[in-house]
Amino acid sequence: MTTGGFSSKRLARVRDVLERYVDAGHGSGVVAVLARRGEVHIEARGHLAFEGAGSRKVMAADTICRIASMTKPVVAACAMTLVEDGTLRLDDPVDAHLPELADMKVLADPSGPLNDTVPAERPITLRDLLTCRLGTGVVVTGTAIAQPGTVPISDALDALGHTQVPGDPEPSLDEWIRRLGELPLVYQPGERFMYNAGPTVTGLLIARATGMSLGDALRERLCEPLGMKDTVFTVAGESAGRLATAYQPDGVTGALVVEDGPDGRWRRPPTFKAPASGLLSTGDDYLAFASALLHGERVLSRPSVALMTSNHLTLTQKALSRFVPGSFFKEYGWGFGMSVRTRSARLGPSAGSYGWYGKYGSTWINDPVADMTTILILQRTEWRGLPISLEFWRAAYQAIDD
Repeated sequence: MTTGGFSSKRLARVRDVLERYVDAGHGSGVVAVLARRGEVHIEARGHLAFEGAGSRKVMAADTICRIASMTKPVVAACAMTLVEDGTLRLDDPVDAHLPELADMKVLADPSGPLNDTVPAERPITLRDLLTCRLGTGVVVTGTAIAQPGTVPISDALDALGHTQVPGDPEPSLDEWIRRLGELPLVYQPGERFMYNAGPTVTGLLIARATGMSLGDALRERLCEPLGMKDTVFTVAGESAGRLATAYQPDGVTGALVVEDGPDGRWRRPPTFKAPASGLLSTGDDYLAFASALLHGERVLSRPSVALMTSNHLTLTQKALSRFVPGSFFKEYGWGFGMSVRTRSARLGPSAGSYGWYGKYGSTWINDPVADMTTILILQRTEWRGLPISLEFWRAAYQAIDD
């Protein structure tokens, strides 16, 4: 047993899981973090890329990776720093900073025509944004995202991010929210969970409330105090040499092909999607963020962390809300920018654990019962169903030895 309550022998199983992932060619590299009671184990295997300059650099704790939707908890935490200093209030209307969302209309029928609306029963609040209950977002029918051409509001929301002329840059956050405000809400504010729009709007609210860019606000309020020097929206200079390549399976052959390289999207200014999925980070950096929440230190008070990491969805809201996968709300609720486990796994995270995952395979869980942080960072899409998705968490929890 180690001082943090890990079994040295069983920690070797974690390394074996990572090695099998790389040896099978499922990705060029992987980083894993296990931290418990002051003891930290960071394991990395593979390289930054299959080919090119990155193929000669081994993955490490400071390898810069796309964390996609793991951006959401970071943005939510930044919003809570504004609540703590009185700049924002959780239950005040956001209209003062986001007039585009004042006096909203709501669809009379969520699947019906866009011009058949009723008035919103109340304004949208910051609490609505943080809990994804502002009344709009990804439209789900049954247990799947609505198919194009089937639900008018889904098509209209999807079109918000499109350019008017092919080749033009994506709309700015200000333009995106102007377009969003011209559409009706799908449901009344606070009625049910709808993914993704809330964090995006939260990012713009932070920028307008602070009078600075979201990137600057994150740096000043979170990243610098926590020493997260590589958590950014755009990588530049020598740091670009530590950016891993992201891969995706070819639609025909299944072979992994480059989805985004070191000179790709993250070398350019962030788009309107940044608050929900635009951050880059490292194993070291995200551990600093996770530890600050788990131990309630430095950037947020314990009451604020408790609020962030508690489930805010009622049983009725969970029953009304849909998400992909469709069984999500049987085991999870939603806090501020992250999921909260409401049922313990058989060999894995305890009830009350919280965290989130991203498109490229990065996943983070804080488990207050086990007093443990686990982080897994991949750089490939379509990672669900790979053995590592289950094997890593099983090995991590088996390594606990008190």
